[in-house]
Amino acid sequence: MRGFLSGIAAVALLASAAVAAGVPASKHSAKETARAVAAGLANPERADQAGDDTRRKAAEVLAFSGVGPGDEVLDFLPGAGYWTRIFSGVVGKTGHVYAIWPAAGAKYAAKTLSALEARHMSNVTLKVLDAGIVGASEPVDLVWTVQNYHDINNNGGEAAIDAMNAAVLKALKPGGTYIVIDHADPGSGLASTNTTHRIDPATVKTQVVRAGFEFVGESTALANPADDHKANVFDPAIRGHTDQFVYKFRKPR
Repeated sequence: MRGFLSGIAAVALLASAAVAAGVPASKHSAKETARAVAAGLANPERADQAGDDTRRKAAEVLAFSGVGPGDEVLDFLPGAGYWTRIFSGVVGKTGHVYAIWPAAGAKYAAKTLSALEARHMSNVTLKVLDAGIVGASEPVDLVWTVQNYHDINNNGGEAAIDAMNAAVLKALKPGGTYIVIDHADPGSGLASTNTTHRIDPATVKTQVVRAGFEFVGESTALANPADDHKANVFDPAIRGHTDQFVYKFRKPR
């Protein structure tokens, strides 16, 4: 119990630091987010993935997002479901998680969908869309995408990016949050998305704001000054430790 309470205190400090750094508070208090995040991370049903939490800075980025109990979350292109499983515990019985693969990314679901279905998470909907990019049965509080944004440029160019951001805006409730985490290559624009699988953070900010979002702030939790941005993100020398940006946007109320 002491370790769980210590976790709450640590996450609360992280959330408070984000507010102090100029990031407006979410609909949840820092304490409420901290308690929900600590519970989600401590869920014994995800013990098999908990060893990755420190490297992924899970507590820090979740605190920054402001996610909390009762939230509706859309996890876009969820991969093996690392974040989906955490969100299930964070939002609790009164919330819901939509793990969504767009129609163009259906092949990626083939590797993990059945394994996630076998976990029988009652507050999670797993869906491969028949058409479109982003979709849920109701407006959501948070759209979350990790290391996927750059791939959209590789499957349709900037027009596809604009379409995705427009779909995210539509999927969110007024005041809803959009979190984009990706591998950074400052100053590169879109030139590296299909070579080293990185993207210019400034370009992402411009694109998302152009779609109608407000830029709220950024977290440096996943920054790595030792990454020179030259290597492919799958290079064993840097994989899992790339310099990443964490951007938070908000749909206007």
